[in-house]
Amino acid sequence: MLYLSTRGSGEKLVSAAVIAKGLSEDGGLFVPEFFPGLSPDEIEKLANVEYSQRATRILGLFLDDFSAAELDLYSSQAYSAPGFDHPDIAPLHKLGDGTYSLELWHGPTSAFKDMALQILPRLLTASLKKTGEKSQVCILVATSGDTGKAALEGFCDVPGTKIMVFYPRDGVSDVQKLQMTSQKGSNVNVVSVEGNFDDAQAGVKAIFSDASLREELGSGGYFLSSANSINWGRLVPQIAYYFSAYCDLLSKGEIKLGQEVNYCVPTGNFGNILAGYYAVKMGLPVGKLICASNRNDVLTDFISDGIYDKNRRFYTTVSPSMDILVSSNLERLLYELSGKVSGTVSGYMAALAEKGRYEIPSVMKNELNRVFAAGRCSEEDTLDTIAQIFKKQSYLIDTHTAVAFKVLGDYRRISGDNRPAVVLSTASPYKFCDSVLKALGQEASADGTVLIADLEKFSGCPVPGPLADLAGKTPRFPDSVPVQGMQKALVNFLL
Repeated sequence: MLYLSTRGSGEKLVSAAVIAKGLSEDGGLFVPEFFPGLSPDEIEKLANVEYSQRATRILGLFLDDFSAAELDLYSSQAYSAPGFDHPDIAPLHKLGDGTYSLELWHGPTSAFKDMALQILPRLLTASLKKTGEKSQVCILVATSGDTGKAALEGFCDVPGTKIMVFYPRDGVSDVQKLQMTSQKGSNVNVVSVEGNFDDAQAGVKAIFSDASLREELGSGGYFLSSANSINWGRLVPQIAYYFSAYCDLLSKGEIKLGQEVNYCVPTGNFGNILAGYYAVKMGLPVGKLICASNRNDVLTDFISDGIYDKNRRFYTTVSPSMDILVSSNLERLLYELSGKVSGTVSGYMAALAEKGRYEIPSVMKNELNRVFAAGRCSEEDTLDTIAQIFKKQSYLIDTHTAVAFKVLGDYRRISGDNRPAVVLSTASPYKFCDSVLKALGQEASADGTVLIADLEKFSGCPVPGPLADLAGKTPRFPDSVPVQGMQKALVNFLL
């Protein structure tokens, strides 16, 4: 399996080189030349094995310069206790009426990013050896909240690596901020950015594309890579949990082999739902991938009318990990929709950079709507959904998962499509306990760690161990910089 850039640099690389690089030097994202398929019989066989073996099978189809033994080792190490507190790793919770919650937050940072970032450090360090890289790698991350902590935890004190995380200063929850700024490890650094996530993400992309900076860091013995989902090694493990959810529905007798299932995904940067699209291309029986947006609904508008326009008001919401107006992974979808024409993709990306918008033709829009549906959720509806699901089901969800449940309900009502549906639950409610408490009609005036105890007392739902351990921790990383200061902060950290 070889990989190439969405922007057509012409360079074809094996997966180890792609994982090591993270981002193509032409600014594009790496994509596979083709998508391998899984037959119905193969999917049925996966229903009878544990999560780590399912992940090994999916990874092996794309990372064929890794041996089966290597991938089996990395998967078994990544997807096990004590890192994950549930034996199913990504368990399905049935809510009735053909609706299921895929809990992707049982890892060490209580967010779905652990599903990829527990295995990425293993893949990356192996990739460095395979490519003969002698320099140290610095993992550079822009986060809207959850990726940062998951990446910090995954790369903490990994030999030959350093990691630097930028997050929007006022754009994450108190719990997310404390998780990041109290991170242990001698190779980590965390800096807030005076701006929103899009500003931080743009700053990171500018750093990656700066040739003079690459030369300066190279002379100091470092090169840059990424733990964001722009890195193929971050994205490909996420395909596995789409197959795993389907396999669990099969093994529990909830569906029959070949029956189509809908997936509703709360997403801002489009990586989570893109993994589902890739699963569809591999043969997973999916009816619709339903993209759920909060007030920052640029993706919903794009899927609805084929126009991507970031020239709109940015909202800070109770689902902050989705507060994004520039969805990086959409570039990979555009590449597929255009028939793998890199020049078309480059044109859209240039238009986005220059004018803040682009529009796809009807032939691309028709293909987009064949697979995707979309909807949006207000702040009020987000909190109301949390309250209603807890009242009716005694099931506690976070603000992002609530967006998806509301959008799924709207989609079913409008379309009449009542196929079994899996909602991707992306974070523990305890990461956003102030908003969850307010949704449940409770006072939420203290800081994050006190509210964790308050929410547990009121709901009776256990707190994940990593979040319970936050009480009493003090921040290590107080620094904040303007977007223009990100490069200097990185240089000061490394050199």
